Amino acid sequence: MNDESAAGGKGTQRRHRRNTGAMTLRQVAQLADVAPVTVSRVLNTPDVVSPEVRERVLAVIRETGYVPNRLAGGLASTRSNLIAAIVPTITMSVFLQTVQSLTDTLFDADYQLMLGQTGYSPEREDALLEAIIGRRPDGIVLTGVDHSAQSRQRLLGAGIPVVETWDLTDHPIDMLVGFSHRDIGSSVARYLAGRGRQQLALVTADDERARRRASAFEATALELGLPPVQRISVGGSRTLSSGRTALARLAESGSRPDAVFCSSDLLALGVMTEAQSRELRVGQDLGVVGFGDFDFVADLEPALTSVRINGAAIGEQAARFLVARAEGHAVAQPVVDVGFSIVERASA
Repeated sequence: MNDESAAGGKGTQRRHRRNTGAMTLRQVAQLADVAPVTVSRVLNTPDVVSPEVRERVLAVIRETGYVPNRLAGGLASTRSNLIAAIVPTITMSVFLQTVQSLTDTLFDADYQLMLGQTGYSPEREDALLEAIIGRRPDGIVLTGVDHSAQSRQRLLGAGIPVVETWDLTDHPIDMLVGFSHRDIGSSVARYLAGRGRQQLALVTADDERARRRASAFEATALELGLPPVQRISVGGSRTLSSGRTALARLAESGSRPDAVFCSSDLLALGVMTEAQSRELRVGQDLGVVGFGDFDFVADLEPALTSVRINGAAIGEQAARFLVARAEGHAVAQPVVDVGFSIVERASA
């Protein structure tokens, strides 16, 4: 293939991707200046291809984000009626409502949900996306907007409709249904300060969304003229025990916070339990705010103040976006902010 035909291949590739959105094996071959069978060999039997040609093909694959179709090539344009979703976890999780709503809304539209869990690991998300894209679902639902450059390129190259959820950004991959974690952190700080709390503390897990809430909480406290917020990180742990340990660490450091914002309701329950064991009156000596508004928090004693997210609305809207796109319809408003609310109870 000469330079002119290779250039023509690139032009064909661009026109084709505008029409279908998906990079094909034949287009990879054109860009790498090899036959389609050579690309297939690089992917399936790389040892039979010379190192020079193999690297040239792999470079094009990396550049375009091409992922081979695991299904028969002739089925690539056929709807699978399958939607894939990736969430951090569903164990005692704020994401359960979203998963259930996705499942119900998709089922009513004759689609099925395939679910993967990352455990908050970017590497696991990369591996899951590679496997999922290769099976060509009709759409993909992601949690958050922080993805590796490799995964973003794969998603853009695959041409599969994508909805990111549980976050906001000015640069979504495709469609987005979420809310601002920074606004939550700022709003909780203002809420506590407005109730006379002066010494604020944070008990937070170490994931990107929790870090954004925490940073905004700290910044707003300083803006309001309050002392610096003391932050206790529990790493990847989100258990009741971690909440107890965090408050114990605060007490042992000599800190005497009068309010604590926790990155989950389960951590908040641990903080409340430890406070009571130290004969601190929750709601009076120590205000506590959680995140997620689990069903059980209203029945605690005292009932827990928490940030409520409408996870069901997120799941339903994400499902409707993907079904519309899978059936060839345009989405007029591809970004939806579902907002949040602080549900005030006795703990704060």
